[in-house]
Amino acid sequence: MKTYYVYILLCSDNTYYTGVTSNLNDRIEEHRTGKYKDSYTFSRRPIKLVYHCQFTNPNLAISLEKQVKKWSSQKKRALIDGEYDKLPNLSKKKFGTL
Repeated sequence: MKTYYVYILLCSDNTYYTGVTSNLNDRIEEHRTGKYKDSYTFSRRPIKLVYHCQFTNPNLAISLEKQVKKWSSQKKRALIDGEYDKLPNLSKKKFGTL
């Protein structure tokens, strides 16, 4: 059974990059070496792997990747730190006061 990974990288400019792959080690090495010059991480190296989780269903992995890409940095940080109880509150919209 093939394994798929959703991963988050911390870039040198303190931004996060979220991706999905079926070969985590090779994909991280591609980011580190700058294999793709037009990629988000190319000019933001060095990068550091700060989170990953694995799936056997590629559709679930892709779905999570798309979801996490839309999250705020603060919410990604909570996921990375394992602070799962904070995730629902970080999803709520903040409305201005009148």
